[in-house]
Amino acid sequence: MAGSGALVCLGALVLLPGCARKPAPGQELWAEVDDQPIYREEVERAYHGRTAQGTEAASPEEAASFKLNILYELINNQILVTHASHSRITASEAEIDTKVAELKSPYSKDEFQKKLQEQGMDSEALRRHVREGIIITKLINKEIVSHINVTDADISAYYEKNKANFNVAETTYHIAQIQVTPGADAELRNLKNDDAKTPAAAQRKIQALYARLASGEDFATVAQEYSEDARTAAGGGDMGFIPASALNSAPPLKQMVTSLKVGQISPIITSGGGFHIIKLLGMEEAGQHTLSDLRVQSAIRQTLRNEKEQLLKAAFIETLRNRSKVVNHLAEDIVKAGGVLPHRG
Repeated sequence: MAGSGALVCLGALVLLPGCARKPAPGQELWAEVDDQPIYREEVERAYHGRTAQGTEAASPEEAASFKLNILYELINNQILVTHASHSRITASEAEIDTKVAELKSPYSKDEFQKKLQEQGMDSEALRRHVREGIIITKLINKEIVSHINVTDADISAYYEKNKANFNVAETTYHIAQIQVTPGADAELRNLKNDDAKTPAAAQRKIQALYARLASGEDFATVAQEYSEDARTAAGGGDMGFIPASALNSAPPLKQMVTSLKVGQISPIITSGGGFHIIKLLGMEEAGQHTLSDLRVQSAIRQTLRNEKEQLLKAAFIETLRNRSKVVNHLAEDIVKAGGVLPHRG
């Protein structure tokens, strides 16, 4: 199961159990999984982490339903962690270090600490969450992903059923960029925290980066370490797929992009926003894409694998749940209270 992107991973990690196993006096027990407790604080922390992203519930009933769903996820994760421990699945300190560094990469030190504080976590809690996330991923890979098989017949059947989806209306270009701006940037996001603060410094920097690329260095790595585009640096400069029509407003850029071959890097481009180096990562031609196209086969294979993974994961968790002793106190209390979120002293 692929790892989550860094920008959303902090929100996902907060759903892992285990952060508050020693309750403060009066803390409410909301569930038990094989005698392992899950406290109200854990659910509330996840709830506030999500509502801070603009998903605030509109009513007390919606809030209660939202928290009940979060608790259900926490219960499932605890079941998976317990099963993984029985299977002797572990996470090394080096693996945890790598994942924590990935989470930190899009942010400055102060920004990252603020993110942790918003979610009620410290560095120790983060490492605990990361450890459990790695363990769950390994378990799913071992028990589910490794057993998924997508046949050529599956791919052919999917293509025939969804042929219209492979008719591309217009040519699209998959583009990455490295950008260097001629002034100080408070929103800098590159790994080296490297910022060209003057036009002369920007020109020297972009020339140095171009020389590194010309010598064979990896474009995505250079972008992550030095690009000054806050939106794309963390993703290796990846700007996604851009339709040809979207480039019409910038004729010089369109001319440059359309002149590149896939995998090729542009010369240095000067614009009002500074300096840019473009790489063409891929291109989708307009028209009907046939099943003989290896990219079509690959896309279908991944889609089918994802669908099977989600189904098998849901069934796998349910089979483990059948063997577990689960008590959901919150659900019981909501039923007793007639559909409101009660306070359990």
